[in-house]
Amino acid sequence: MARVLLTGMSGTGKSTLLDELKVRGHVTVDTDYDGWVLPDGRWDEARVGLLLASHRDLVVSGTVENQGRFYDRFDHVVLLSAPLDVLLRRVATRTGNPYGTTAAQRAEIRFHVDTVEPLLRRGATLELDARRPLAELADAVEALLVAGTGASGPPR
Repeated sequence: MARVLLTGMSGTGKSTLLDELKVRGHVTVDTDYDGWVLPDGRWDEARVGLLLASHRDLVVSGTVENQGRFYDRFDHVVLLSAPLDVLLRRVATRTGNPYGTTAAQRAEIRFHVDTVEPLLRRGATLELDARRPLAELADAVEALLVAGTGASGPPR
């Protein structure tokens, strides 16, 4: 069993993938909801620390400034990525999350793709193309959960 962090830009499908993994019977936490993120946009470190200490088999989803402080507690950090035009199309048409519907938010996504995504890529143990079918993405993450700790271990 393993702890996996799913990260990536808005519109990559992190929440959708997390929902599929939950349907498949895995313990999942989407840190975009239920108070995991503080008003300053960072994870509540004490709460996330307790979560990770309590679960050996877990998939967590989120993209926050302080997530790197937890990389050594995850067996895998999976970056979901897609071209900018795909991200912008997805956020404009999704129904479960209003983020990305305004011009300012779309500009923010463009900025984050240029500035944040490269940092996420450096910390990831695996990058998955978010344009792949949902079932294939879930199979890939599920394989990590079954395999446990990767050969290279968690990123440092």
